[in-house]
Amino acid sequence: MNPEAAPPAPPAPLDADIVCTGFGPAVAGFLLTLTRGLQQPEMAAVESRAIAGLPPQVVCYERADDISFGVSGVVTRARAIRASLPDLDPSAIPLAARVREEKLLYLLDPLGATRRPAWMRLADQVCRALSGVLGVEHEALALPWIPPFLHKGDGFIFSLGQFNQWVGQQVMMSGLAQVWPAAPVAAPLIEDERVAGVRLAADGSEVRAALTVVGDGPVGAVGRQLDEHFGMPAGHRRDEWAVGMKMVIDLPESCALEEGTVWHTIGYPEPEIFGFLYVHPGRIASAGIFVPSWMDSPVRTSYRYLQHFIQHPCLWRHLEGGRLRSWGAKSLLESGRRGEPCLAGDGYARIGECSGSTNVLTGSGVDEAWLTGTLLAESVLELLRKGEPFTRQNLERTYVARRRASWLEHESRVAEKARNGFQWGLLPGFLGMALAGLTGGRIAWPRRSGERRPKRLADYYAGRLSRAEIERAKARAEAEARPLHDLLMDLCGWPPVQYDGQLLVSHQDALLMGGKVQAPAEFPDHVIFRSPQLCRDCEAHLCVEICSGEAIRVSQEYPAGPPAFDREKCVHCGACLWNCPVSNIEFCAAPGGLHSAEN
Repeated sequence: MNPEAAPPAPPAPLDADIVCTGFGPAVAGFLLTLTRGLQQPEMAAVESRAIAGLPPQVVCYERADDISFGVSGVVTRARAIRASLPDLDPSAIPLAARVREEKLLYLLDPLGATRRPAWMRLADQVCRALSGVLGVEHEALALPWIPPFLHKGDGFIFSLGQFNQWVGQQVMMSGLAQVWPAAPVAAPLIEDERVAGVRLAADGSEVRAALTVVGDGPVGAVGRQLDEHFGMPAGHRRDEWAVGMKMVIDLPESCALEEGTVWHTIGYPEPEIFGFLYVHPGRIASAGIFVPSWMDSPVRTSYRYLQHFIQHPCLWRHLEGGRLRSWGAKSLLESGRRGEPCLAGDGYARIGECSGSTNVLTGSGVDEAWLTGTLLAESVLELLRKGEPFTRQNLERTYVARRRASWLEHESRVAEKARNGFQWGLLPGFLGMALAGLTGGRIAWPRRSGERRPKRLADYYAGRLSRAEIERAKARAEAEARPLHDLLMDLCGWPPVQYDGQLLVSHQDALLMGGKVQAPAEFPDHVIFRSPQLCRDCEAHLCVEICSGEAIRVSQEYPAGPPAFDREKCVHCGACLWNCPVSNIEFCAAPGGLHSAEN
């Protein structure tokens, strides 16, 4: 006789109704909209499924040691933010200002050291020859027209750290949501193809919830594990990235730049690197660069290029004599809509940059991320009011449908193919962006079948350095356990950076003065090299070169083997993860990193 089937086990009790991972602009927009909505009369009858008799229990876990740490400065049109906060007064938020002046600058090469293509070298010559006619000053040409898709003139300059802190205070003062910093989430709880909550990194404890809101950024552990488990939609890939690095600078008394000034730059320190300068209130400026994944260099770096960027004559005349106030770096997912994952499933929804919301044509991501959060909050309020569960069907009918009907969807489709040209080269890249932007996405540069990858050292430096020079530089870098890019840049004519102890400081001093990097002692290393053999076979350890905090270094004990990792220096930018050409790095959730609220 067959034994009777055992009855199914009862579901585990909930710890919360909604759990969020990460507190960036997307989750900030979600929580602000949600907590405001829960205070409306029509929501008075809605009770928690986790704790009877109370309103829905909402908790957010943020990896960084404060909700304002480790994020970035930004210029944004703030359409979605202003829709949520129509009476927004920038003077109420530290370092916030309205945009008053906006320029797009082409920076000439003042040193002759950059790897400019022939057409760009010709452009430099023409600019210098016709400088009086064109208005070229201090090795820079202010373009007479900013394409409408790049225009931010009606927007705001924010320190995202200060903005997050301001929003977070309003959320927590509502008493309807808890936000826990220094609480990284290690993994989602996936049971029967449903997300049932999260597992915390500190002690492995589980937090069960009816809905998990995933907004942990482009390299967040939860988002990446969901992609691995559920897969990406057909034709979608996350193969375009950038690392953004910036300095926050106390401007010298001689600086005449006004609050609200915004400069976008192209052309220097390398043709592929875009830059920016924003002026905040109180004689404070943010200056930074974006180093893209499609840059050919096998030893691409950020910090030294940033130092050369701020010393370009056009910027240095305003910045010389300034003082480093803060410093930071982060990865940016630049695949846009092509990198959009499954937005919703049973028990979970994706918002923010990890949901593919960044617009790669307009160079805008904060406002788009905020909008995804508000759209999800509106959907959650609707489902709570109707007493309907957070199933994939219900979330697609509400959240995904709202997103598809929004301006975010329209503009992301326009931008979807805007970066295709950069897979072919710099000029096709600029032409492709212009085609997509000026035709509303109807005409775009075709995409290469294969992904553009860094070249081999000999190929990248062909015509500039001999194989013998490269091999000697590699041997010296290994012997001195130092990154290779400094030696190769020296050989190519980049002058040494003359440290002044205030603004031009060593990378390690920037970690202490501007990054204030810390890491708790009780956590294990969060960057792990899976296969030592793959590291030994690597020609140039790109993870060492790109590391924003010099946390990944050539091992003194085994120079040709796996690099050494010092988590006390890691800023959690995640650049090592997408720069490894053979995906040999495991990047885990951990606290620590930058301890500055001004980045």
